[in-house]
Amino acid sequence: MKLMNVMKINRKIKFVLLALLALAAIYFSFFTLKDKPLEYNIIVTAYQYEATEPLELTMKEVAPRNYEFTFVSYDGEKVNGRISYPKQKQASYPVMIGLHAMGRSFPRWWKDSLKGRPTVTKVNQLTKLAEQSNHVVIALDARYHGSRKLADNSLRSIMTRLTYLGDKADYENMIRKTVIDYRILLDWIGTQADLDKSQIKVAGYSMGAQMALLLSSLDSRVTSVLAIVPPWLDDKTALVAPKNLVSNLKNTNVWLVTADDDETASLEENNTLFSAIASSDKKIITFEGGHILPDDYPESLTEWFER
Repeated sequence: MKLMNVMKINRKIKFVLLALLALAAIYFSFFTLKDKPLEYNIIVTAYQYEATEPLELTMKEVAPRNYEFTFVSYDGEKVNGRISYPKQKQASYPVMIGLHAMGRSFPRWWKDSLKGRPTVTKVNQLTKLAEQSNHVVIALDARYHGSRKLADNSLRSIMTRLTYLGDKADYENMIRKTVIDYRILLDWIGTQADLDKSQIKVAGYSMGAQMALLLSSLDSRVTSVLAIVPPWLDDKTALVAPKNLVSNLKNTNVWLVTADDDETASLEENNTLFSAIASSDKKIITFEGGHILPDDYPESLTEWFER
């Protein structure tokens, strides 16, 4: 009997030791995780892809001159999005590509609320400004967002693994592969006679701003960038940190919109990012408040659409 009790105690001790070792591993893998800079060429290589030609978009009209569409990306994944044409018809249209925030989806660019939840980023107001300037507006769902959600790999689980376990693989792939999806969209735009290749603008909010900066840094077909409250990322996620690529933004018009009390990026970090942008044609706008900007912030951005 005493021997059995000793064996039970030993098993409990082993269990406790294993649990402590697991906690120690988590601590070591994340809380002591060091920034690891990557060479510029390594980052750029990670965003290369084999073009799909000819790219076919399957379109369905959902409103007059408004279409939802799908296409197959470079890795066989289905991409969903929407494109809207201005009411005023003309031979060629400038283009604005909208990149949504984390946890959102492409319909936000056209709706002031979705499923009873308001569009607090006000990106639908940016679409209205674009349409007033006769822009075609296009937006996609990022991977793991909107119609591209996966039950067995939710956005929440991806962010939990990143935050608490230091597992960045799915997070970096989510950003990286979505940026490639947008590069493939640029391929399609290049084949459309009614879309002006000399005026391709990208606008993004939060995660969308992060991806807009990455996309425009990687692809010279983008002529103008509106990056609204991008989060600051250090070299723990070096592959998707805009600071590591914006030195390539040399001939692009760049507007960086920030907040003075943004919980995702400090004033110092925003200024560091702005300084790293190589283009001389750049502007920084800072609003009072946090990551969700004042409701009327789009009114300050009208000039960007007119450039």
